[in-house]
Amino acid sequence: MNMHAQPQRTHAETALIDAFVERFSYLPGNEAVIRRRDDAVERLKAGLPTRRVEAWHYTDLRRLLSTVPMHDPAVGAKPLPALLQGSTVLPVLNGVAAHAPRIDGVTVTRLEQKLMDGSVAQAMACDDAADVIAPLNAAFVTDGWFLDIGEGVAVDGPIELQNVQAGGQAHVRFPVRIGAGAKATIVERQSGNGDALVSSVSHLTVGEGAEIVWILLQEQPVGATQLGQFNAVLGKDAKLTLFVMNTGGKLVRQEIKVDAAGEGAVFNLRGVNLLTGDSHTDVTMVLDHSAPNTTSSEIIRNVVTGRARGVFQGQIRVDRLAQKTDAKMACNTLLLSDDGEFSAKPELEIFADDVACGHGATVTEIDRNHLFYLMARGVPEKEARGLLVKAFVAEVIEGLEDEPLIAALEAKLEAWFATNV
Repeated sequence: MNMHAQPQRTHAETALIDAFVERFSYLPGNEAVIRRRDDAVERLKAGLPTRRVEAWHYTDLRRLLSTVPMHDPAVGAKPLPALLQGSTVLPVLNGVAAHAPRIDGVTVTRLEQKLMDGSVAQAMACDDAADVIAPLNAAFVTDGWFLDIGEGVAVDGPIELQNVQAGGQAHVRFPVRIGAGAKATIVERQSGNGDALVSSVSHLTVGEGAEIVWILLQEQPVGATQLGQFNAVLGKDAKLTLFVMNTGGKLVRQEIKVDAAGEGAVFNLRGVNLLTGDSHTDVTMVLDHSAPNTTSSEIIRNVVTGRARGVFQGQIRVDRLAQKTDAKMACNTLLLSDDGEFSAKPELEIFADDVACGHGATVTEIDRNHLFYLMARGVPEKEARGLLVKAFVAEVIEGLEDEPLIAALEAKLEAWFATNV
């Protein structure tokens, strides 16, 4: 008889399964949701992905996720000051949504309610064998916010979704539906002040002709693991601008999955990764152009210091029906340390024959000539280095063309530079 021994579970894998057993009776959900949770934990029992899984080749999660803190209902988290003045803040504190203020033209519902009536059960399914973030979140999610922005509504002021932890575990979801012709700016904050395991899954559906700016700001403390997933489907002539900034966390994996499903849809991704210490940050994007005359542009800028390691995997897939697709992707990295690393893996998978697609990646140090130019004019070396690094990153931020938003993000840059550059 042939016997195949299963690999021994790691401490983290065992801790996740034990945590599910311990927390199961406290997790909200009707029968359909419970079935999804059971399916999800079975996926976790199969083990965390290693380098042998292509999508996780640069992030060996089984090795890197060494410990899993237990959920601690006693700790308290507080909402953050809004990134932008005039924002409506919808906080989730240690996995529990707080009071929701009223927003004209927007239906706001706690995710806990959607879990209890089972209306989000289908969205908790996961068919991708390489996906571990969605199953992890489906197993443990406790709360979040569901937003439904009505057709033709121009939301007055930004909406800020906050996921704030104070240690332990926090698992949230932010499903958002945008009606045809609507316009909104949404800020998603991932933050906290404790050693934690955090998962967050956002699902965005953008209706015909709608325009959305989504800011994803991840600023976890040095002891936190952040596993995030952003999913979006764009309708006809819809436009989505996604800006991602990673400034913290010990272990970070941010997945971006976008489908330009409607003819004339436009997707722009701008990303800034500021990496320091011995952190590991992975941004992985899969973009599908599945309709004709769609456009996309992705620019990622990375600054690496200390022994930090970063990853950008960007895959653009063009369906055979997606003629006249225009897609461009670039990843540029500035290494400020001999011990830092950054891996870039851009990919194009094209099945149409009338397209304009391209990608590029660079890794470099500070230009000595530029540094000499500034120092020769009396700028101290440390200040000169800072100016060059800021210019490298600020170019991406300035493309947002929103002065208050640019100022707020540049303030985040200044705070990080003051400590790390």
